[in-house]
Amino acid sequence: MESLEKLVIQLRQKKQEATKLKKKAEKQLKETRSIERRSSSGLNSIDRKIESEREDVSDTSDILTRKTSQLESIERLVAVAEDRLTREKEAIEQTEQEIEFSENPEEKEENEAKLRSLNDSVQELIAEIKSRQKTAKKILDDVTQYSNFKSKITSKIQKQSKSKPSLRETMAKSHKVAEKFVKELERRTRAEDSTKKALEKVSGKFQELLTKKRKAAKKAADTKKRKAAKKAADTKKRKAAKKAADTKKRKAAKKRPTKKRPTKKRPTKKKAAKKRPTKKKAAKKRPTKKKAAKKRPTKKKAAKKRPTKKKSRR
Repeated sequence: MESLEKLVIQLRQKKQEATKLKKKAEKQLKETRSIERRSSSGLNSIDRKIESEREDVSDTSDILTRKTSQLESIERLVAVAEDRLTREKEAIEQTEQEIEFSENPEEKEENEAKLRSLNDSVQELIAEIKSRQKTAKKILDDVTQYSNFKSKITSKIQKQSKSKPSLRETMAKSHKVAEKFVKELERRTRAEDSTKKALEKVSGKFQELLTKKRKAAKKAADTKKRKAAKKAADTKKRKAAKKAADTKKRKAAKKRPTKKRPTKKRPTKKKAAKKRPTKKKAAKKRPTKKKAAKKRPTKKKAAKKRPTKKKSRR
């Protein structure tokens, strides 16, 4: 019984230890899986970001190509306008010389009209050149901005691409550690199940022994109670029998003296009468109460009758 109880205690402690180790393995596996999931999630996130940023780079490149084409076109137009402006200015100088050396008023008027037309054309060309240069400057600013944006995205892609190997390494390492903890958890689970089965088996035997012991104790207690009850009943019967016998004896003893009363009544009265003179001596000591003592002769007779009652009670 004691060995079984010790074995139950040992198995319970072993089960608690196995459960503790199992929980520890579960916690370690959970943490490792979490690291692996974070690494995988980080890789997927980086891949998505890189893909999105590459799309941004592609869009920016298209915009830059378009802006560069516009800038080159404007620069060509400005160059053409500047060439025309140079020629127009040369024509103005020539026309001014012709006006200066014109021989008649009609020729002079024609040259002056030509000069006005050339001046107007020059002004238009200057305005056109200024407008195109302004547009070219704006496009150039856009090109610079998009180029900077493209450079930032490209450097970001490169940085994220560099972080991918470390994440892959962390994920691979976490996966290996997780597999190790899975095996550890399986081993701990088997140990816990084995200990649990052994504990259940031993506990069942221990409970059976306890049940048998309780039944035996109960049976012994019932037997003891029955014996005590039987003994009490026997004692009660003996006491009742003894009491009945004593009562019978007392009744028999009482019946015998009642038959002899007529013969014994007279001497008892004489003896009782002889015993009372003591009261008369007490009365002589008090002269004032002598008369009171003489006035109660009836009490003397009553005193003579009392001894008979005492004998009957005996």
